Amino acid sequence: MGLTYFKRYRLEISLAEPLFNAPTLPAGYSFVGWQPRLSDVHAETKYRSFCYELDANVFPCLGERDGCRRLMDEISRRATFVPEATWLLAYQGPGESSPEYCGTIQGLSDYRGFGAVQNLGVVPLHRSRGLGTALLHQALIGFRQAGLQRAFLEVTAQNTGAIRLYLGLGFHRVKTVYKAVEVAYA
Repeated sequence: MGLTYFKRYRLEISLAEPLFNAPTLPAGYSFVGWQPRLSDVHAETKYRSFCYELDANVFPCLGERDGCRRLMDEISRRATFVPEATWLLAYQGPGESSPEYCGTIQGLSDYRGFGAVQNLGVVPLHRSRGLGTALLHQALIGFRQAGLQRAFLEVTAQNTGAIRLYLGLGFHRVKTVYKAVEVAYA
């Protein structure tokens, strides 16, 4: 076993100023606000969003269903959990009897009173439709409703598309951090 390090950026945005315009959700998509009974749905959606992505290497729990369940349980039980910033995205096509959950985001607050975006994910089949931006906007509005003045997220430096998106939405890079991860040598 050895260690490898992933470079990550902390990006922040002011919630006191006007936010970027949220994209209109495409037909069939809708937001579902936090409900404790949906914790397992958040976990499964998180797993389906991250299991084959770089972040599952940075945070191995994202690559395992049970890991996503444990993470969701931990997030939702924290005293700093922000239900107003925690959302699912559902898709229900014409003639379908039940929705498919295809996006998730969770919110926490930190010791300084900043909103902390957690695990923004969209299932691969539903990407490139503005859904991640819409989820992020919903979370930021939720942080604002909870009385927070700023929000932040962390993103892996290799995820250049996400970084470009966040910077284009008004986030600013404030810090570089390194996440140590144990790896097995072949």
